[in-house]
Amino acid sequence: MAESSDLQGVLKPFHHRASEAEDRLARLEAALASKKDAENEELLKMVSDLQSKLEDAKAEREKALKDVKNLATENAKLQYRITHLVRAVEEADCKLTSS
Repeated sequence: MAESSDLQGVLKPFHHRASEAEDRLARLEAALASKKDAENEELLKMVSDLQSKLEDAKAEREKALKDVKNLATENAKLQYRITHLVRAVEEADCKLTSS
C-alpha cells in the first residue's frame, strides 16, 4: 500500500502538468475555432460583396448592349436618310446643269 501512495505522490505532478496541458489545448482549440469562424464570416462577406458587384456589372453590361443595339438601329436609319438625301441632291444638280 505504501508503494501505491508513493507512486501516486510521484505521479501527482505529472497528472497536474497533463491536466494543465489539456486545459491549454482546449483553450487553443477554442481560439482556433473562433478564428476560423471569423475568417469564414469575412470570406462570406467578401463573396457576397463580389456577387453584388458581379450583378451590378451584369446589369450595366445589359444596359450597354441595349444602348449599342439602339444606336446601331438609329445609325442604320440615318445612313438610309443620308443615302436618299445625297441621291436627291445629285438629281437636283443634274437638273440644274441640264437646264
